[in-house]
Formats: sequence, structure tokens, C-alpha cells
Amino acid sequence: MGKILVTGGSGFVGSHLVARLLSEGHQVRTTVRNVQRETDVRTMVRNGGVEPGLGLSFSQADLTDDRGWAAAVAGCDYVLHVASPFPQTAPENEDELIVPARDGTLRVLRAARDAGVKRVVLTSSFAAIGYGHTTYDKVFNEEDWTDPNGPGMQPYIKSKVLAERAAWDFIDREGGSLEMSVINPVGVFGPVLGPDISASVAFIKQILEGAAPLPGLNFGMVDVRDLADLHILAMMAEAAKGQRFIGVSGDVVTLFDIARILKENLGNLAAKIQTPQKEQATGTPIRRSTSEKARRVLGWRPRAREETIVDTARSLFHHGVVSPR
Repeated sequence: MGKILVTGGSGFVGSHLVARLLSEGHQVRTTVRNVQRETDVRTMVRNGGVEPGLGLSFSQADLTDDRGWAAAVAGCDYVLHVASPFPQTAPENEDELIVPARDGTLRVLRAARDAGVKRVVLTSSFAAIGYGHTTYDKVFNEEDWTDPNGPGMQPYIKSKVLAERAAWDFIDREGGSLEMSVINPVGVFGPVLGPDISASVAFIKQILEGAAPLPGLNFGMVDVRDLADLHILAMMAEAAKGQRFIGVSGDVVTLFDIARILKENLGNLAAKIQTPQKEQATGTPIRRSTSEKARRVLGWRPRAREETIVDTARSLFHHGVVSPR
């Protein structure tokens, strides 16, 4: 196999993907917006148990700029497009998020098509599936789509569904021989490879530091290591061509579930965790989804959520994100 491009290698999912691919002997190139992040990426890969060596190379490219993408995809057989804007706060104008998400995805697809890439695996989100609906009395699957004009729509969610829709339209109209598969993960947890943490992992950090779990907040969960596996399966399997796959490891969890699991498994490290006896119900919708398709078509087997939660917490202590004292 030739070289594989992973966009956004300095991110949570991207860094795990890079490490996993290198561990399997692949030649990997990854994009960074700032070349100064190369050292950080190499450190994270080492923290993932892999020596990057000569198997890892870098290209500078930004989702908001055409420059750099032709060089990034040159000589690559596959592209795993993970990079996506995810601001800490919602922008005043939703286009500040929608435009780079949609146009950045199209930049990557055009460059991949022009370079003769075989397949792009696009990291979308469950946000493109299970939001904007008037009822949630169902289990969502890959046939479902978020309504970008539906109730309670947020800019980030809207950006994900519009970017994925634009990607499928591009493949249908202009993709040529380029193939695409899409991964739609729920909340991504799992061991961090450095001090920078994602918005989802921040929930576990807050619980470890003594914050009271927010009542009613529930979400699906997937381990970042299993998500890396799912991307690679979708990259290689002929049956994955033109398909979407939800990445979820089981039923929804609440922050109360997470606090309880941590308390039961971390011993003295769980001293600050608050575990109220009863969780108060709220009007927060429960968005259930299934990974039946990924299991059936790709043979994907995610780990139990308890392992994910505990490994996430231990990694936060290991990297000094949370103090054990």
C-alpha cells in the first residue's frame, strides 16, 4: 500500500489514527496548519506507543485556503479527512463555522480526486444524523439525516450536516473515480496522548476535579481507539464504498453514569468525585443510535464503555491534566 494522508494529525482522533497506521507499518503523511505542531504530533504518537521515525511526514495546509492541499495528497492512495473546525464558543455568525467546514471538506475532496486518490474516509458526526427532529422516539441509523432547519439547531451541528451533504453531492456530480466512505461518531472519549483535550474529554476532567454532574445530560460514546479502527476498516473494505457508518459503542450514558463508573474503579484517585444518589430527570432529548451496520458490514467490535471511561481518566492523570492530589 502507498502513502495515507491523515488531515488534522494534531487533533485527538487524528493523532490516534496516525499512531495506529504507523503501528501497522503504513507510510503516513499528516497535515498541520502550523509547522510548529510537528513536534507535538511526534510526541503524541510516541505517547501512543509508536516511534514515528521515517514513516511519518508532514504537509502544511489549512481548511480555509487552497494552498498546500495538492502537495498534501500527492502520491497518496487514501485520505482520512479528520480535520474540522470546532470552536470553544459558538460564533456570532454561523457562517464562520459552516463555510470552513463545508468548503474545507470540498478542498480536500477536489485535491484527492485530482491526485488520483482511491478513497477518502470522511469524519462527519452523529450531529449530521440525530438532530433537528421533532421526535426522538426511535433508534437513529445511517439512513437518518439531521434537518439543518429543524428546531434547536446550533451552528456546529448545522455545519456538520451541510458539510457532509456537500461531500456526497460532490462525489455524485464531480467525484469521477474517487470513492468515499463516511464515519459518523457520537461523543469521542478514550485515552489522551498529551495535555490538550477535547470538549468531550473535558467532561471527565471536570468530574475528576469535583464538579457536580449536570442533570439530564446524555450522549452516545465511542472510544477513540475503536474509532481509529473504524476509519481503517472503512478505508480498506470494498463494501464500505459509498456508505455511512455510525460509531457508537452502546446505549447513551449520562454524566452520572460516568461519575459512578469512575468512583467504582479509581480507588483513591476518585476522592473528589461527586456521585449523587439520584439523578433528576430533565427535558433533554435522548438520542439513541446503533452501530449495527458497522458491526455487520465491517466486523467492527468496539470495547465496553467502562474501559473507555476508566482509561480516559487514567490518561488525564498520567499526562498531568488532572492532579492526583
